[in-house]
Amino acid sequence: MTASETWQWPMAELSTATANLILLGVILSVSIGVDALARRWHLPRISLLVLVGVCLALVQQLLLGRDGSAPLGGMSEPLIHLALVLVSFLLGGELTLARLRRNGWLLVVISLAIVLSGALLVGVGLWLLGFPLVVVVALAAISVATEPAEISDEVYARGDDRLRARLLMGMVAIDDAWGILLFGLAMALLGWHLTGDGSLALAYAGWELGGALVLGAAIGLPAAWLTGRLRPGEPTQVEAFALILLLTGFSTWFDVSGLLAAMFAGALVANFSSHHTRSFRQIEHIEWPFLVFFFVLSGAHVDLSYMGAALWLTLAYIVLRLAGRLMGGALGVQLTGRGRELPRDIGLALTPQAGIAMGMALLVVERFPEHRSLLLSAVVASTVVFEVIGPFLIRRVLR
Repeated sequence: MTASETWQWPMAELSTATANLILLGVILSVSIGVDALARRWHLPRISLLVLVGVCLALVQQLLLGRDGSAPLGGMSEPLIHLALVLVSFLLGGELTLARLRRNGWLLVVISLAIVLSGALLVGVGLWLLGFPLVVVVALAAISVATEPAEISDEVYARGDDRLRARLLMGMVAIDDAWGILLFGLAMALLGWHLTGDGSLALAYAGWELGGALVLGAAIGLPAAWLTGRLRPGEPTQVEAFALILLLTGFSTWFDVSGLLAAMFAGALVANFSSHHTRSFRQIEHIEWPFLVFFFVLSGAHVDLSYMGAALWLTLAYIVLRLAGRLMGGALGVQLTGRGRELPRDIGLALTPQAGIAMGMALLVVERFPEHRSLLLSAVVASTVVFEVIGPFLIRRVLR
């Protein structure tokens, strides 16, 4: 017996779970390089992460010959839901009464004008162009969402404390809040319209929205009482992470809107806890790794064979959304009578779009999988465009 016959390599068979863990490590490792590249060349790192996901889809679909399914299999959906709940909870924390009192009526009037004008223009425009109803309604609701990071970065970098800058910082929070509410309502009404049993669909819609508020209160109120009673450090980190996991798990189990539940819970904690910043800071510390997974996996969900078919939808959506932002901002400024202090193109500063928008698209395709390829291709491609042109439009408004 030779040595080669007696020696066996002590390596276990590569299981799916092990391969997924390795892939998660690779994604985080690549994100470090992406972050360095984005800082060095002043590129939008969110767009770069989405493109990493598209490259992953390229390898999976063209080189390995697999379909457009998620590369992590069953792990993709929980990670995506977790990231969405995390972002929504932080968003709810921005909806404090103190912030709304400062320029509340200006925020409400201008943001509502932008939201309603933009959603209406996108919806009607895509419907007239003959796209499917599900795609039309979904993109009309998704068009409302805004990525706050680029706006806050530009405002802080300039040290701008003018009225327009303060309004933009407030609008990115309330704008996404309107978007989550509009998205939940749109999906509920769409399900009502497409099902034969109207009363059953209406009851389901009521449960999805009302149940989300009940869940948010059931978790948010005890969290508001507990926050600040624990000493800073590890207990607070455990509290924050438990909060996100409970919201994600129960919203999935009860089949209610996780975005709305998390946003409502975050608003309750922010308004009823005297030490609410502790939990939000702890969540912000763990936020980025989950967002890395989210953006890469969102790009990896794209079916590359549909990119050409989605070209016209993508172009139409980009043009209509930009027009809706411009028209809504001008209308809002006109209604407030503050034309001398505020630029009429203020709506263009709300162009950047990323996490919430792609998360909404993923939620839509879970419910309507027949439109998966077309919708995801359009949203991912437009997100890259909006993230690239967004900083230039923000600087134009803050000029």
